[in-house]
Amino acid sequence: MSITIVGEQIEGQQVTDTTTGLDLYGADRTIVAVRVNGELRDLSRPLLDGLECVDGAEIAIEPVSNAEPDGLAIVRHSAAHVAAQAVQAAHADAKLGIGPPITDGFYYDFDLAEPFTPEDLKDLEKRMTRIIKERQRFVRREVSDDEARVELANEPYKLELITDKGSVGQGAGADDGASAEVGAGQLTIYDNVKRDGSVAWKDLCRGPHVPHTGYIPAYALMRTSAAYWRGDQANPQLQRLYGTAWPSREELKAYQTRLEEAAKRDHRRLGRELDLFSFPDEIGSGMAVFHPKGGILRKAMEDYSRQRHVDAGYEFVYSPHISKGELFEISGHLGFNKGGISPPMHVDEELNDDGSVRKPGQDYYLKPMNCPMHCLIFRSRGRSYRELPLRLFEFGSVYRYEMSGVVHGLTRVRGMTQDDAHIYCTEEQMQGELISLLQFVLDLLKDYGLNDFYLELSTRDPEKSIGSDGEWERATLALEQAAAASGLDLVLDPGGAAFYAPKISVQARDAIGRTWQMSTIQVDLMLPERFGLEYTASDGTRRRPVMIHRALFGSVERFIGVLTEHYAGAFPPWLSPVQVVGIPVAAEFNGYLTEIADKLRAEGVRVEVDTSDDRMQKKIRTAQQAKVPFMLIAGGQDVEAGAVSFRYRNGRQVNGVPVDEAVQIITGAIRDRAQV
Repeated sequence: MSITIVGEQIEGQQVTDTTTGLDLYGADRTIVAVRVNGELRDLSRPLLDGLECVDGAEIAIEPVSNAEPDGLAIVRHSAAHVAAQAVQAAHADAKLGIGPPITDGFYYDFDLAEPFTPEDLKDLEKRMTRIIKERQRFVRREVSDDEARVELANEPYKLELITDKGSVGQGAGADDGASAEVGAGQLTIYDNVKRDGSVAWKDLCRGPHVPHTGYIPAYALMRTSAAYWRGDQANPQLQRLYGTAWPSREELKAYQTRLEEAAKRDHRRLGRELDLFSFPDEIGSGMAVFHPKGGILRKAMEDYSRQRHVDAGYEFVYSPHISKGELFEISGHLGFNKGGISPPMHVDEELNDDGSVRKPGQDYYLKPMNCPMHCLIFRSRGRSYRELPLRLFEFGSVYRYEMSGVVHGLTRVRGMTQDDAHIYCTEEQMQGELISLLQFVLDLLKDYGLNDFYLELSTRDPEKSIGSDGEWERATLALEQAAAASGLDLVLDPGGAAFYAPKISVQARDAIGRTWQMSTIQVDLMLPERFGLEYTASDGTRRRPVMIHRALFGSVERFIGVLTEHYAGAFPPWLSPVQVVGIPVAAEFNGYLTEIADKLRAEGVRVEVDTSDDRMQKKIRTAQQAKVPFMLIAGGQDVEAGAVSFRYRNGRQVNGVPVDEAVQIITGAIRDRAQV
């Protein structure tokens, strides 16, 4: 049998039936697990355990570092266990939910009589520190379903997971975190074992974990929230404890600094402070209203996008907000994505006087996407190859049934406006269309000030998709080729595609290095077939078009939220709700600045003159707090010279600028979409 060790070679090391990952890599505390033939395993587990070792077989053994995503997730999941152990030590009545790793950290859900307090978090961190210093070992045990039920008889949520283990990771609750605990195969329990061999704590878990708690060098508990069990509002509400863990204290500190900066940029706070938008309770969760200044920002953003689409040959369409359920049955969304669609409205039912049904009603749904309606527009009449590519564009209002626990300001909403485009083209046109479309998307995002991108390719999930392997391979290859033509880095998202098409997602990094998913592009060979779309080819035959889905912003609301955080509310002049504020040194100069303001308005500039009774310095502070790009200050000397004093929001000031030159500076910055 041939054993292949990937990574640092260890001279003279023999791999036997009892050899563990610790035997190979135990001297390096940055190695937290191994991959054996691609499977993540505990370092303490025999490398050949469970493998069919036949003569001539090659077994690949690869170390997993805490610096790579899989390794860091293992560290964080192990920290989640430590946090849960600390909670049950402090609250004996706490019942365990689920504790998966997540982006930048972990969480664990608990059924507690009382919510966590800030003092609880401090106490729990101290308990975690003691557990970590004890270097408790994570010891894996395989158990039967019945054995697990006996051991966890006092953990009702774990018992539910045991019962449901075959369906975990499937359907509407696939992202509820349960897959960290159980799967379709063998159940395992991890014991936290002290140095004296006694078991301090245990939990149902698939693993893997770090060898012992001392492998968790840097951690912190962050916050708490309410969360429904497995993300379902019909289930009990639990207490969710969020934490983070990192390979070093330096990385933890850097993360905490990033969080502090992100908090300063929180679009919800800035939206309130700058009077852009709000989220009234009376409307409901996940619904925003835009105030006049937010409306100006939104209009500027949308107007520019509209013009760019006109220039690129798109045609504008409009569709209603609701539809009969039949439409989404045809498209497949009711079959594959019903969990994300709002409950139906049953209308048009007519009753007789005795209450019997004279005319059956129908279920209408708020539309969760625009694509089925655009297919109906394409199908409304005969189409010729001469019309293709046909590029349909809509700022379409759509509605998604997001769980309350994931709704977040403008970046995760229930009601949104998608800048949605669907391009219908021939098979021969598809590749060129994708390449030009991706470039169009990137260029437009750059115009809004985003410049750092990479691409993510989401591929088919065979269990949750329609269509043949050949169709998916053609569509996926076309996207790969378009990505290659862009020159950007491409990372894979295996199984992350929608049920009908693979997609490329443009991932954009903001000013503080966070990644946001922006535009998505999908090559769809399924919906044209489901809707019976055809065009007449040059030879007179009837053929199916290729359908390309494209959402450039994702949604207008989300894009505004991202831009607000990217710019920390200090938008470039072309997007700023108020581009210029005139600030007179004294009331006698109001008229002079008003005349300048009129000149600017004639050039399309959004300008105000502060004629309040506040002192000049107070007016300057007010304009700075509103993050106005340009302040024009005028006193006696300025009037005599026909000039103004320029003040920027960063505090820089230039005196004695002639009025005409000032107008040119302002209009030039707006025209060039420059930041100041």
